[in-house]
Amino acid sequence: MFNALVLNQDGKATVAAVSQIDASQLPAGEVLVAVDRSSLNYKDGLAVTGKGKIIRNFPMVPGIDFAGTVLESADPRFQVGQAVILTGWGVGERHWGGMAEQARVKADWLVSMPHNCTADKAMAIGTAGLTAMLCVQALIDGGVKPEDGEVLISGASGGVGSVAVTLLAQLGYNVVALTGRSDSNGAWLQSLGATSVMERSELEGEGRPLEKGRWAGMIDTVGDQILANALAQMNYNGVVAACGLAGGFALPTTVMPFILRNVRLQGVDSVMCPVPVRERAWEQLLQLLPASFFEQATTTISLEQVPEYAEAITNGQVTGRVIIKL
Repeated sequence: MFNALVLNQDGKATVAAVSQIDASQLPAGEVLVAVDRSSLNYKDGLAVTGKGKIIRNFPMVPGIDFAGTVLESADPRFQVGQAVILTGWGVGERHWGGMAEQARVKADWLVSMPHNCTADKAMAIGTAGLTAMLCVQALIDGGVKPEDGEVLISGASGGVGSVAVTLLAQLGYNVVALTGRSDSNGAWLQSLGATSVMERSELEGEGRPLEKGRWAGMIDTVGDQILANALAQMNYNGVVAACGLAGGFALPTTVMPFILRNVRLQGVDSVMCPVPVRERAWEQLLQLLPASFFEQATTTISLEQVPEYAEAITNGQVTGRVIIKL
């Protein structure tokens, strides 16, 4: 028997409680992992609080990320005692996830933990960090160079945003961090590498279809009016990597930025990202992220604290990355 955070449904409400479960209750999969660390992402917050329609079948163990050690394996790629990482693939949504002391998953969903990584580091990065790296790569692939001008990052205080700020700063870009908590988090964002901090309210109101060009690139985790207004302010040949919808899934924009300024809007998904791309991204993340990031941008909690932090993350009250110690 081992501990897990289990979600059940009571009428329309989602109820989260730490329970004892047995390995025989775990879903099918080729590899059984002893989970050392998981993490709390925005999507996990929606699942645990029931604010988003993330979970379709109950009971469910949430947790879209985990890092741990192989206990049993029916796949030759993974051996007992091997350290592994999992992010995405619908784990914690359709398949029991990482907020448990053990998880059984498909071998195809795992990657070997890099030699210069630990479970704590892996979950300080997690899905948020992987997504941020893919967004940074999208800007680079789109031709955005440090000398082209400022890069805007929305939701900069969150998991994806804080990693993206750090990565771009390490690569020499001038980063403008957009946040609704500039008073409390401004100094912290600048310590991560932001050149300047911008209050979210400056991009919240309804804008014109095309504004004066300002941004060479953008990483957007918010969507809706923030993304629409930023698109209207992109420079010629600007690139936007969009990966989130914390502010809503609508996009109230026009074709004008795209056809008059050659702006590119690139969607970024890390859930179904192919393994070779994941492995390359993990290598880049561990090369680029400084030791200070892991000290400044993470909070560690217990399984019992997850419901409290899930509520906070969905209310925009969590800064940086949250690691769950199993």
